[in-house]
Amino acid sequence: MNRPFPAGMLIIGALLLLCILPPAQAVSDTGYSTTYTISVAKDGSAHWQIEYRTPLLSEEDLTGFENYSQEINAVYLPELRDLMQRSAAQAALGTSRDMAVTDFTGNALIQTSPTGRFGVITYTFEWTHFARVDNGIVVGDAFVGGMYLARDNTLIIRYPVGYTVVSVSPVPDRTSDALAWYGLRSFGPGQPSVVLNDSSLPFLPLVGGIVALAIIVMTAIILYRRRNAGSRPEEEDFAADDATGPPVTLSTVDLETLEEKILQLLISHNGEVFQSEIVKVLGLPKSTVSTTLNDLHQRGVIQKVRKGRENLIRLVKDRE
Repeated sequence: MNRPFPAGMLIIGALLLLCILPPAQAVSDTGYSTTYTISVAKDGSAHWQIEYRTPLLSEEDLTGFENYSQEINAVYLPELRDLMQRSAAQAALGTSRDMAVTDFTGNALIQTSPTGRFGVITYTFEWTHFARVDNGIVVGDAFVGGMYLARDNTLIIRYPVGYTVVSVSPVPDRTSDALAWYGLRSFGPGQPSVVLNDSSLPFLPLVGGIVALAIIVMTAIILYRRRNAGSRPEEEDFAADDATGPPVTLSTVDLETLEEKILQLLISHNGEVFQSEIVKVLGLPKSTVSTTLNDLHQRGVIQKVRKGRENLIRLVKDRE
């Protein structure tokens, strides 16, 4: 049976994909098949490939295909460009994203295989901002009017390496290496809808969470040790009670007199006084008192016992 090549088939297919023509115009039992492959990139742009395949069963089929092929760049590619630019403009209005379709190409070839001879037409173009990028990639809102796949038509959505599918609606017919839907099928507005997540991102929050947890644990340990420091033996660090205030160098204060005042204060308090109390009574900077206490400690005159957040200064009774 002679069957002329339908010159406008791919254009009609693209129109149907974006629901510009009524679904009734897509029904066909002619053996033609169209595959729409949308490869989504990380930035939300998409590379589109529309492949039309038809069996060439007779010489007339071959002639019709060759005639169509000769007019791809002059007639059909410009028509597809105009169609997709209008479709992108409508999608931009519906999504409030600036969109553009560029870099259109079209080519034709004849394939011969054990199953027969086929004519293959391939159109490609780039669609910027096709998908929404927001903590992942969301595909589908550009299909503002829904979609329709004719019989023997296939829609394939590919996503970037490293991304996983969080949700998809409606359920695809194939999910092995990409998401695929087969016609005859009708989609509602905004469908198919696909939500993708960068599978490498959860690792970063996980690492951050581990680090944060480690900091919390270490802080808790430090606070626990400080809180229970009173039950530990004497420590030799007097800097814990040091704070702001310009130090008074010992050259301006009689060292022996200062030491004597500290010792007299300890004796009058039964041999024990908090370091902060010594600073208060003497009216000297904390650093100056700390320096003097360090000297007394090194000579074995006093001891220091940690009590909570303060140092308790204790007079050594058996000193020479």
